[in-house]
Amino acid sequence: MQKFNKVKSIPAYLPIVNIDTDMLIPKQFLKTIKRTGLGKNLFHEMRYDEKGIEIDQFILNKAPYNKSKILIAGKNFGCGSSREHAPWALLDFGITCVISSSYADIFYNNCFKNGILPIVIDEEQIKQISEYSLRKEEIEVDLVNEKIKFGNNEIGFEIDPFKKKCLLEGLDDIALSLEKTDKILSFEKKLKDSKPWIFND
Repeated sequence: MQKFNKVKSIPAYLPIVNIDTDMLIPKQFLKTIKRTGLGKNLFHEMRYDEKGIEIDQFILNKAPYNKSKILIAGKNFGCGSSREHAPWALLDFGITCVISSSYADIFYNNCFKNGILPIVIDEEQIKQISEYSLRKEEIEVDLVNEKIKFGNNEIGFEIDPFKKKCLLEGLDDIALSLEKTDKILSFEKKLKDSKPWIFND
């Protein structure tokens, strides 16, 4: 997993509430177990018409938002099913930070496991930073100091210390397990020494 420290980007603003995981990545694209290649299908039903042609008016199809690394979204983002393909699709598109006033719990936790920073701020603060999207101006998200910086202003946000550590160090569930390799090997050796019959073929 890529380490996350800070990101600076013109944010894409998608003020739609209750965006569920099927809207993020429809069910027909869930056959793969690879984390790559899903970005082209992110928001598929909103980005493409029936012939598969991009809909010009959808924000992620328009420059400079098609290169945005930060997505500002409506409340209850990521509701619906627990599919991990949703953060995979966001990340593959290039989005590494989502800002909303609320999230579905499973989606929120899945973001951290895949290197995406989901930030919670209130609706008034969302309005403040959305102006920078409309003006096509950059904002910066600084995870170390837990701040969103825009113009001469900044907004603080809070992140669980353990989740913050995982993002900063690029630790997913597998990497966290590998950090305990020495303890695992030590446990296996003790078990083998005390109960060798368990390991007999």
